[in-house]
Amino acid sequence: MKAYRHSVRLKLGLIVLAVLISVASLAYTRHTVDRLREREQFAIHLWASAQERLATPRENPHIPAFAEIEQQLVAAASDRAISPEALARYRSALAWSRAMPPADDVTLAGEIILQGEFGIPAIIIDSTQSAPVSWRHVSTPDSIGDLSPEEQAAALRSLNERARAMAQDYDPIAIEYGEPPESFTQYVFYEDSRLIQELRIFPFLQLLFVAFFILIGYFGFSYVRRSEQSSLWVGMAREAAHQLGTPISSLMGWVELLGGNALSREQKQGALKEMKRDVARLERVTARFSDIGSMPRLEVDAVAPVIEAAADYVRKRIPQGDGFVALHVDASGALYAPLNAELFEWVIENLLKNALDAMERTGGAIHVQAWREENDVRIDIRDTGKGIDRKNWKNIFRPGYSTKKRGWGLGLNLARRIVEDHHGGRLALLSSRPDQGSVFRITIPAAQKP
Repeated sequence: MKAYRHSVRLKLGLIVLAVLISVASLAYTRHTVDRLREREQFAIHLWASAQERLATPRENPHIPAFAEIEQQLVAAASDRAISPEALARYRSALAWSRAMPPADDVTLAGEIILQGEFGIPAIIIDSTQSAPVSWRHVSTPDSIGDLSPEEQAAALRSLNERARAMAQDYDPIAIEYGEPPESFTQYVFYEDSRLIQELRIFPFLQLLFVAFFILIGYFGFSYVRRSEQSSLWVGMAREAAHQLGTPISSLMGWVELLGGNALSREQKQGALKEMKRDVARLERVTARFSDIGSMPRLEVDAVAPVIEAAADYVRKRIPQGDGFVALHVDASGALYAPLNAELFEWVIENLLKNALDAMERTGGAIHVQAWREENDVRIDIRDTGKGIDRKNWKNIFRPGYSTKKRGWGLGLNLARRIVEDHHGGRLALLSSRPDQGSVFRITIPAAQKP
């Protein structure tokens, strides 16, 4: 459980780190958007100020033509070629044209700051006509002269509506042309450029992506956790069957022999003695599974006898002949630690069995060494077996992982859980090389002799 908690904390830490990085990125993006918006507003106000300065009074080159048009209008009115209402409209338009500065002065901001792919959308509306006179970077084409009258009217309505929408975000900029009484005003309506509009939605997209990856990580972690739990339960069931199977089979054999009345008195006494050992083994197995399912009580105990007990159990199962394995224990009787003897013996037993399996039929040696270093008791279990590839080091403690044909990948996982969760220690693969053996190290807190 301790390793599991470490894994959970690591994953939660990575998620928190991703969230913090995302929040910092969002804050920076927002700051960038604000700075860009300030620059655009400054640029368009600067342009408007420049337009006012450029619109200085100057002689209109078309004044003689205006005079001729005025005379023709008067003559047409005298001949009743036009109505008085039409004459009034024409004179109003003529007065506006006289007040209009030269075209090379009245340039839209697009000629200065509104050009480019991310130009600022702008619409200029004249106060005299109350209609758009120029626009850039809006959905309406820059020139509507080629459109039909109905399409032109629809385009102008669309521009007016767009200008009203722009006024909701930013106050229009007034540009004064000429001097009274022939002065007139134009208003520049504008909004954020497409670049800023896209940057404004970028933080929300980023949050969406972060949430998406966190969700994927959560489901992936949940899947891995369920898979590990499933492997753990399957392994526990198989381990229980394995631990109980040997003494139960032995008891069944002895019962069969005792029922046949073919044994002498001395043989029956020996059989009863062996049956008591098998019953004691069943009791120990039951105690182990009971203790691992709860938080067992630890008592300060000598370490060496526990190691020797596990070694004696394994020695009886070492094959003789070509596959002989020498098992040596070097443990001082002065080593003490808070232990649950049954569970800790199970740890040593599992590690010795793994070392024995690593020898296969080649034979070799297993050396167990225990010593005290400062406030810890350290136990090294060294074998001369086939070793473990470096790429598999991180997998050997995972439930369900095994390189043995008949293994179910629970022994090392249980051993680590017992050492780390129940004894507050650490179990690690210290070193391993193919065909040169492995070294596992157990580190647990030391204690004084009771």
